Amino acid sequence: VVSSDTDMALLVHLLACIFGTGSWVAINGLWVELPLIVNELPEGWDLPSYLTVIIQLANVGPVLVTLLHKFTPGQQKEIVIIYIIVSIGIIASFLLAFLWRETTLIAEELHSTAFLVITFFLSLVDCTSSVTFLPFMMQLPPKYVTTYFIGEGLSGFLPGIVALGQGVGMAKCVNVSQTTNITNDNWTEAVDVYLTEAQYQPPNFSIEVFFFVLTAMMFFCLVAFGFLTRISRKFSPSSKRLVPDQTIYITSIESEKTRKDHWHQDPAADLSAPKAKYSLLQFLFIYLTVAWVNALTNGVLPSVQTYSCMPYGNTVYHLSAALGSMANPLACVIAMFLPNRSLLLLGSLSVAGTGFGAYNLAMAALSPCPLLHSFRVGGAIIVFSWILFIGTLSYVKVMIGVILRDESHSALVWCGAAVQLGSMVGALVMFPLVNVYYLFKPGDPCNTQCPL
Repeated sequence: VVSSDTDMALLVHLLACIFGTGSWVAINGLWVELPLIVNELPEGWDLPSYLTVIIQLANVGPVLVTLLHKFTPGQQKEIVIIYIIVSIGIIASFLLAFLWRETTLIAEELHSTAFLVITFFLSLVDCTSSVTFLPFMMQLPPKYVTTYFIGEGLSGFLPGIVALGQGVGMAKCVNVSQTTNITNDNWTEAVDVYLTEAQYQPPNFSIEVFFFVLTAMMFFCLVAFGFLTRISRKFSPSSKRLVPDQTIYITSIESEKTRKDHWHQDPAADLSAPKAKYSLLQFLFIYLTVAWVNALTNGVLPSVQTYSCMPYGNTVYHLSAALGSMANPLACVIAMFLPNRSLLLLGSLSVAGTGFGAYNLAMAALSPCPLLHSFRVGGAIIVFSWILFIGTLSYVKVMIGVILRDESHSALVWCGAAVQLGSMVGALVMFPLVNVYYLFKPGDPCNTQCPL
């Protein structure tokens, strides 16, 4: 009997982990794949700025689910919603593999309409998972919620691993001829003009294969959820209320990767920690920090990651996107086992993370000729700067969530509002700067002349 119970517990842990990976795997996958996609779609280096706005628009999903819960309560409805959104994620990921290259002429400019529309639905799925997945997990004993958080962290880690295995196509400069008509007085002559353009070598496997991998991950999430719905009926209702006191909820709408504030669990050590009482000024500092940090991580910096990394080469951009997506769950793990509630430390880390973000933004502003662009050390610095930027600010977000969890439910509600406000302002400020005023300049690895 003991062996049977142990086997069942291991099975539930595995299912909870797989279910958790489906929470943000689609959007995380898109961010780590952008180094290859930006070279193929007409938006080019501006594509990440479009994604940040689209992800903000996907906030409509959590809002609708919240209103639905308010006016039509019931657990069975929640299960139906999860089935619907995960199914949408599977279909959208599958369609993306076939339609991501399709373009449409809008206002005399080509746009990757299919990619952007499907991305909206993937964002809708991932954003809505923030307000549906964990409430469902409350029907299981608390020990399985911890495993769910591990799976949620893997939703950023696994796409990064797959992207690293995929590699990135190296660029080589080739001479190509282009016929141009030259008109002089009464005659026109066709002249062949030779230009140098960058051609990218194919990666280890195609973008389409990567999207099929994302589809498979979403499918496994659906299968795991199906089994969990059956298993959850075996647990008594008394276990359902054990979870909220041991978890925190931070509303999050992100990116690339982003990026992501989610529910996180604090170790048992936190349960015995005395609750700190903060002054009004300290609360103001906390909420302003939340808004500032999320503005940077969810809006400002993701919009210009291409400009800060691509001048150093496709490989540098690829590494910064993939390793950056893995820095977020790593920071969450560190926050679990090495929590520190000191506002002085969190403020210092926020300043340090802002410094790394400022360096990344400065390199984007200097595009296509950032500092040390011709040297390997320049590429290494920008990769480490992106990793440290995401890692330090992710730790800050998690620990602020832990602090506010111990204060009150309304404190978490205000935290969620600060997250949304900061993310929205960051995305809306950067979009016109990138796409209307063109303050950031793209480059060409074969034709851009930069001083050494």
